[in-house]
Amino acid sequence: MSIIRVMAVVYAIAISHHNVAAGAAVQPRSYATNGDPTLAAFIGEALEGNPRVRGARLEFQAAKSRISLVSTLPDPAVSFTQHVLGPQTRVGPQLFGVSLSQSFPWFGTLADRGGVAAVESAIHNESYQTEMAEVVRQVKLAYYDLAYLDQALRITGEEEELLLHYEALAQARYSQGFGQQQEVIRLQAEVTQVLNRRQELLRQRTELEAALNVLADRPVAAPVPPVQIVDLPAARVDDEELQAAGLRARPEINAAQLRIDGNEYSVRLARRRSRPHFTVGVAWGNVLGRRDDPGLASPPPDNGRDHFSLTLGASIPVFGSAYDAGVREASARLAAAEEAYRDTVNGVALAVRSIAFRLTTIRGQLALFERALLPQAEQALRATEEAYSGGVTGVLELLDSEEVLLDVRLGLARLRADYMKALAEMERAIGSAFPEEGS
Repeated sequence: MSIIRVMAVVYAIAISHHNVAAGAAVQPRSYATNGDPTLAAFIGEALEGNPRVRGARLEFQAAKSRISLVSTLPDPAVSFTQHVLGPQTRVGPQLFGVSLSQSFPWFGTLADRGGVAAVESAIHNESYQTEMAEVVRQVKLAYYDLAYLDQALRITGEEEELLLHYEALAQARYSQGFGQQQEVIRLQAEVTQVLNRRQELLRQRTELEAALNVLADRPVAAPVPPVQIVDLPAARVDDEELQAAGLRARPEINAAQLRIDGNEYSVRLARRRSRPHFTVGVAWGNVLGRRDDPGLASPPPDNGRDHFSLTLGASIPVFGSAYDAGVREASARLAAAEEAYRDTVNGVALAVRSIAFRLTTIRGQLALFERALLPQAEQALRATEEAYSGGVTGVLELLDSEEVLLDVRLGLARLRADYMKALAEMERAIGSAFPEEGS
């Protein structure tokens, strides 16, 4: 029994560091909200209640529980033997026997099994982090699309009021004999088109509202308050710095590296399969005292003394070709994991480069719209309004100027939303918050 205990202690020490690593607390990632409490609330609800996130968390917990399962010695075996016709021995007949045995794989096997399971648990954790990051990304994209739609609804509402003002002005001109009825009809048609556009925007908002509620595990018809982008956070775009951040923090990168580590354990395990496994056992046999005439007449020394035995065994690895095939398989999987890691690294570089260019482009477009196009369109509309009021120009010119301003305002709203969506995409690409307001 002491030999079994000693060998069990040796194996327990060998795998203890895997259990310590597996018990480490998972560090949650943070996500940028740029000071928006409504967005923060939606992100919190999605991370807590989204079924995909909850499922990934449960998969991680299941994988974590497997570590102790695979890194523990197999159960010892006990057997009981009852002799029908007990064998006769010098000290008496043997009545029954009890044996206990414990098998031990080759040294380091359990440690490597625990290592593989610990790596699998860590990979599931990274998958959990990936699912959270993806859900947050989808929440942000839907949220900022809602912000655009709400701004577009405000703009088209103001546009409707402006066209109604123009219609009243055209009615007055027509009643005074300065204008034509066609101008009134054309303005009424423009009002109808604006109303139709608002209905389409409301339809799109209803769909996005439902999608956002589903992501946050809320009732699908729950109302979402109007969303507004107040200030655009500054974003310092440095490709090399962002790529380095992605290599440090993106969960897919961490998972790819962990798969390499897990396959290295698997290669060592494959090589250990050609090593023998050991079995240690002890047995006790119950012996009755001799009852035959010679035994009764002259009892032998140790008459009826029970016997004890110790068994040592080992497997004989004879199928070398099978073991070699296992090593080749594990080595090929390791090489494939290394190639997958390289592909993931390239994917991060591509995503960062693409989104960085998009951010820079949108930022330039925003400056162009805010500093040039919007003031110019507003000035052009004011000039056309004055000309129309003075009878210098017609309603078509007025509507053209009005439509240009409408397109510019909607375009600016779209760019502001796209800028925030690009920041959300960059946050997903690098696996960390980018950027918080004021950073």
